[in-house]
Amino acid sequence: MTITTQPSLEVYWKNLSRVLPDFTPEQQRVAVAVYRELAKGKAVSLSQIGEALEEPSIEALDLLNQEPLRRFIYRDENGRVAGFAGIATAPMHHEFNLSGRKLWTWCAWDGLFIPLILGETAEIGSPDPETGELVRLRVSPSGIEMADPESTVVSFLVPGAGDFETSTANVMASFCHFVFFFASRDSSERWAAKHAGTFLYSLDEAWKLAELLTEKQYGRELARGRTSMQR
Repeated sequence: MTITTQPSLEVYWKNLSRVLPDFTPEQQRVAVAVYRELAKGKAVSLSQIGEALEEPSIEALDLLNQEPLRRFIYRDENGRVAGFAGIATAPMHHEFNLSGRKLWTWCAWDGLFIPLILGETAEIGSPDPETGELVRLRVSPSGIEMADPESTVVSFLVPGAGDFETSTANVMASFCHFVFFFASRDSSERWAAKHAGTFLYSLDEAWKLAELLTEKQYGRELARGRTSMQR
């Protein structure tokens, strides 16, 4: 099987942005609050989210149940939010450490844009799915500060029109499970040749896509937060 031709960043982003959900300003506020609560390292109760939003628990529940936010939430056996839109408190393939707080991400790309949302630096550890070699990165809100090995690349996939429209399980199965860090171009090309529709970007290219995603989905809320801090 041959590797899918790599689209330009502009073409890929144009196609991806068409299928990504659009969050209202209120939904952006909720999403950023949930990310920041989960970043503390544990599953989050409804009352915690309500406190973060300065809303009663019942109002917080109504907000979380809105579309499209509902599709990106999964809960633990106690009903707490254990994962949201790329971040998880239960073990996954990609470790995501924040000043000693161990979390995980759903895919490689999540580890690049979530530091932008949190305003924190993350240490990432992710095994190359082809060779098992551990890829390590340090990602700050300003960019990728370290990559070991330096030859690391990232696989991507053009999502289908409905991949983000049903459930967390569908998002993971149809998109996240195809987005990995690879220790070398050689291992990534061998893996991509076995996975139809996948292609490869450099870390710099993946970072640019992370910036575009963050601005599209959370930019208004993050800008509002920066403005509030400056007052």
